[in-house]
Amino acid sequence: MSSEVGQDLEHSRLASLVARVLAIRDSTLGTPKQNYRIRFRGRLLKDSVEAYDELAAALRPVGFTPLFRQEGEDHVVLLVQGVHEPRTSDARVNLVLFVLTLLSVLYVGATMSYSGPAPASGTGGVSFLDTLLLIGRNLPAGLPFAVSLLGILGVHEFGHYLAARRNRTAVSLPYFIPLPLTLFGTMGAFISMKEPPRNRRVLVDIAVAGPLAGLVVAIPVLLYGLSLSHIEPLPSSIAGGQQMMLEGNSLLYLLAKFAVFGRLLPEPMHITVPPLLYWVRYTLLGTPLPLGGVDVMLHPVAWAGWAGLLVTGMNLIPAGQLDGGHLLYTLFGSKANRALPAILILLGLLAIAWPGWLLLLFLILAFGRVHAEPLDQITLLDGRRKALALVGLIVFVLVFTPIPLKVLGG
Repeated sequence: MSSEVGQDLEHSRLASLVARVLAIRDSTLGTPKQNYRIRFRGRLLKDSVEAYDELAAALRPVGFTPLFRQEGEDHVVLLVQGVHEPRTSDARVNLVLFVLTLLSVLYVGATMSYSGPAPASGTGGVSFLDTLLLIGRNLPAGLPFAVSLLGILGVHEFGHYLAARRNRTAVSLPYFIPLPLTLFGTMGAFISMKEPPRNRRVLVDIAVAGPLAGLVVAIPVLLYGLSLSHIEPLPSSIAGGQQMMLEGNSLLYLLAKFAVFGRLLPEPMHITVPPLLYWVRYTLLGTPLPLGGVDVMLHPVAWAGWAGLLVTGMNLIPAGQLDGGHLLYTLFGSKANRALPAILILLGLLAIAWPGWLLLLFLILAFGRVHAEPLDQITLLDGRRKALALVGLIVFVLVFTPIPLKVLGG
């Protein structure tokens, strides 16, 4: 049998499968430079979600994957040779990373909670090892912070995980990232999608589930932590050698502090401009500094709740592979890419005030500039998913912290 006859037979067999869901108007063979074997154009005979699932199941035994695309009024089905087989992952890696992150976060919590005597200083002074061992013995005191923070992060990631599993999309278990001897003891956590989402509805479900689930835990943790915190006067100046750190404000964090204390904090000594202008400027720019005023001294549980809001806001930035980027893509398709340059410029400007944004800027440029394109791009969002995507972007506005930390003195 010649290769041409074989191609004709394959074309006929594939066309008969596609014809079950598509009224075919024409078909063309792909070239070696194109990533598909055959392109069919026409109109779907049934609902696009049902049509995609049926065709994907029919093509899987013969080693092809369908891609649904929209071209004007036409529905296009591209047949790509090969079937995506989700790679297996070793759950032991997830477990080891979680244990290391737990120890790292416990140590940070123990450091914040420790109020006993400093290590005894000998002739050689206090060594780093002495301090490490002292805090290590105080690890149980770090449990409230560790449980609070890892609870928020874990619920966030398992929100993604369960939404993906419910939509029959293969994903990994959460990977926690330990970062010892830092302010939080961790860089957060992530899951890895092992296959592309089938359509935009699936992508919305997966993208929004994590931030909303995490926020459901973060808000009560924050409010409870604030109830354990107290208000203290701030120094009117920072003396040489002294250092003070102010956590940044988001709209939700400001409201949480007002709900607990009945005051907008940090409360400056004097406000010489209209209050609304002051708070907009302070929230966005971190100035003027509220020295001489009062602020809340955060309990470790409140610190964990604040970190939960910070992580949620970072994840919802509408760029690339971040949750917010997925939501923006599901609403606007490829047009969402037009917003990326402006977002990158904004992060670059914010990095002048807080260099931590440079890391996120690098990660977006290195790994996250391209959106996760669904296999089926004909299926549009239904009303419920549009509302969910909009809720996710509204939450971003509420929890985004432009200047997360401001360190004074040195």
